[in-house]
Amino acid sequence: MLLSGIIQSDTHNFTLINLNNSMNIDSGGRLHHPDDGFQFIPSPNYDDRPEGVEITLLVIHSISLPPGEFEGNGIIDLFTNQLNQQAHSYYATIAGLKVSSHFLIRRDGEIIQFVPCQRRAWHAGVSNWNNKERCNDFSLGIELEGSDTTPFTDAQYSTLTALTQCLRKHYPITDIAGHADIAPGRKTDPGPYFDWARYRSSLQKQHRDQIFDRRE
Repeated sequence: MLLSGIIQSDTHNFTLINLNNSMNIDSGGRLHHPDDGFQFIPSPNYDDRPEGVEITLLVIHSISLPPGEFEGNGIIDLFTNQLNQQAHSYYATIAGLKVSSHFLIRRDGEIIQFVPCQRRAWHAGVSNWNNKERCNDFSLGIELEGSDTTPFTDAQYSTLTALTQCLRKHYPITDIAGHADIAPGRKTDPGPYFDWARYRSSLQKQHRDQIFDRRE
């Protein structure tokens, strides 16, 4: 799925045009798109952010359920507490896990939102960024359907770029980090196949250098 407002070039960079007409966040923190190219599936795994805390961090994750398999309902079932332990042997190891993210971007670029942006999704776990612990308090979480052993798709980079720009319009996001960056030694996602340079170049040039704290 190629979202309106995005042109893909031969070099896999993306130029954003008319972004104001593509994605928007409403007053309740829910994403809207004129083409309805997304779903909202509510997760029960969230709570309120601390009073007065601003959203300043965007965390990029990756996930596949069962591990290494794509396009099934495992991720949705996990985030909505409906995972069937009998469906796969791995599921017994995560039984009772209460987690969520604000957004999931599937392999075809489809967006699923699970938690309104104003609420605190449970995606970061034990974490620290710029000497601030509890990253869930001040971050938004985006899961990419993927793994540490598989490249992400063009559609995912395209959608991630547009969603990032939309979120930056609505919230004072100053940093973008991977889950591995906020939980080093505990997490590895989004993994070695996530192309940070491509993601960086696909964002608008304005402020792009200031928003990343990554070493090339």
